[in-house]
Amino acid sequence: MSVAQRESVEQQENSKQDGSGKPSVTLIGLGPMGRAMAGAYLDAGYAVTLWNRSPGRADDLLARGAVLAPDAAAAVAANELVVLSLTDYDAVFAVLAAAGPALAGRTVVNLSSDTPDRAREAARWLAERGAGHLTGGVQVPPSGIGRPESSTFYSGPVELFRRHRAALEVLTGADYRGDDPGLAQLYYQIQMDLFWTSLTAYLHATAVAEANGIPADEFLPYATSTAASMPGFLAFYAPRIAAGNHEGDVDRLTMGVASLEHVLHTVEASGVDGALPRLLADTFRKAVAAGRGGSSVTGLVPLFKGE
Repeated sequence: MSVAQRESVEQQENSKQDGSGKPSVTLIGLGPMGRAMAGAYLDAGYAVTLWNRSPGRADDLLARGAVLAPDAAAAVAANELVVLSLTDYDAVFAVLAAAGPALAGRTVVNLSSDTPDRAREAARWLAERGAGHLTGGVQVPPSGIGRPESSTFYSGPVELFRRHRAALEVLTGADYRGDDPGLAQLYYQIQMDLFWTSLTAYLHATAVAEANGIPADEFLPYATSTAASMPGFLAFYAPRIAAGNHEGDVDRLTMGVASLEHVLHTVEASGVDGALPRLLADTFRKAVAAGRGGSSVTGLVPLFKGE
């Protein structure tokens, strides 16, 4: 039997089913993401049990056949696979503590956002109560749920991932990162670091454009062109960073300081808050003051790490 066939058997044997023979799942948390997930499971023919602190959010899902549990304990007890979509791990612990003994024998797939250390803490906490834990980091907004081209990071015991992979792939594609329960959150948070920094840069540049009479829609194709060039820069720099090569042969941090000073002067002359470009300029100046002026911009990586 091949690995794929063995995983398929495991998934079929371990999917709890209701009386109709449907695979089943419990979904706790009905914010926009949780509602999208519940809808995806219903679309895929799952028997879905729901619980949320505000039960009114479940009305349209109940009309489609989902069942609303009276409390968190009943929701957890209803199915072996329990998917959480909550604000953070404080909410996760509050809900799971209320579930009590019902946790024993359950697999909790925690798709709530928090730090890698909180994910490890949750895994230990659940293990003490006889439950398994998979950490997840969803890489798409609610509109991307139910699309195989979307992706979610997962980490935790590989046997749990294999057992429930088919159910997880109802939501998005599944990118398993390893046994450490903190890894999925680590990958998710570094993606968010890149996302929020990049989006904020676009919004700041748009503010400067508008302050100078250039509408956002007129600026859009130029912003898009710059963003489209970034994969080429990343592909060029990543191997150099991995090799520890920060030679300033194509760029230098001193050049970056000069460029950022021009940006900062333009921003301030436009009447726009200069805190963001000032922070960048100060970071580059710090690197130059540390003797890295002749290094590539990638010389910021060891600086950020305190090396």
